[in-house]
Amino acid sequence: MADEGGTDGQAEEFEYFFSGNVKYNDEPLEGVSISVSGNGFEAETETDENGQWTIGVPEKEGAYELTLDEDTLPEGVIVEDGQSTVEAEFGLTNRKAVNFFLGEGQRVTTDYGAQVLIRVVNGLNFGLLLALAAIGLSLIFGTTGLSNFAHAEMITFGALMMLTLSVTLNVPVWLAILIAIALSAGLGWTLDAGLWKPLRKRGVGLIPLMIVSIGLSLALRYTYQFFYGGGTRQLPGATLPREIQLGPILLSWIDVASMATSIVVLLAVAFFLLRTRIGKATRAVSDNAPLAAASGIDVDRVIRIVWVIGGGLAGLAGILWAYFRPGVSWDMGFQILLLVFAAVTLGGLGTAFGALVGSLIVGLFIEISTLWLPSDMKYVGALLVLILVLLFRPQGILGRRERIG
Repeated sequence: MADEGGTDGQAEEFEYFFSGNVKYNDEPLEGVSISVSGNGFEAETETDENGQWTIGVPEKEGAYELTLDEDTLPEGVIVEDGQSTVEAEFGLTNRKAVNFFLGEGQRVTTDYGAQVLIRVVNGLNFGLLLALAAIGLSLIFGTTGLSNFAHAEMITFGALMMLTLSVTLNVPVWLAILIAIALSAGLGWTLDAGLWKPLRKRGVGLIPLMIVSIGLSLALRYTYQFFYGGGTRQLPGATLPREIQLGPILLSWIDVASMATSIVVLLAVAFFLLRTRIGKATRAVSDNAPLAAASGIDVDRVIRIVWVIGGGLAGLAGILWAYFRPGVSWDMGFQILLLVFAAVTLGGLGTAFGALVGSLIVGLFIEISTLWLPSDMKYVGALLVLILVLLFRPQGILGRRERIG
């Protein structure tokens, strides 16, 4: 999160601004916290001695949510009608005035238990979509030994295809999702057929392959930026209000659909790995590829299928991540790449079910940690958990110990 103090330092960094005055009974209120979020951007500021505030944002298009922190208001002062969060968009100018109307009243606060419950649900939502990406990465590592840094761009690809189909081409959302997943799976097939299989056939080592994946990641990322620009755009329905209330928890239909879709797909992947012949062959190749080949398993065919599945799962994860952020941008996959690797490593390298467990732990810790950590430090906390777990269990939660020497 970017922190902006009062009205200073804005012109140098941004050209679009939200601003306003916070007064009560014509008296300016100093030190009231105002935050903005939207289009993948977050920032926070405080009112100055005149009650004035300004927040710069990087782009003009799209809707932003501005929130006044009622805990920073004087005792007995609240935002009228509970409208502490308002949605605003820019008009023809680069500046938009936003005002919060204050009145007398008793402030209603969310107790600690409710805050924990809310963050647990958000953490599960994030952990489930993270698992979709992590399982694909884990399967690829398990069958090929490759740490694929270009997996981030496979995540971004799914969201960009969804954006192109649903916004640019006006394809119905449900059909756009299916086509975007199919195209993402096709990207996985293309990358293996056109790049990774030829390199494997030439006997290229794992470290050179990893370096190639880093180069591929950079090439794809800046190709996306060239064609789609550096801004953030919204998918249809990304800003739906949270109308579903379960106790203190407020959810939108997008949140419910995201979690339900993730659970169904993860169950389907589990069934594939445990019950189908190809799934059992995939686990055999992951355990010992030479032995699997000696027993008659077509290793190259299994790896090709894994790339297709990994691409499809990454594409779906990208779509759900675009709704969770919310927003689609050229580098959105790269923003969570370290978290995906952390989930895979935490669960145990090469184990699909370990990737699921690791993802849920990372997602839950990221959200729950905001109860005592600043929100811009939550990703650091997740990586610290990874380090601590590996200190006591180097193979990961579901990984197996390996003897060296």
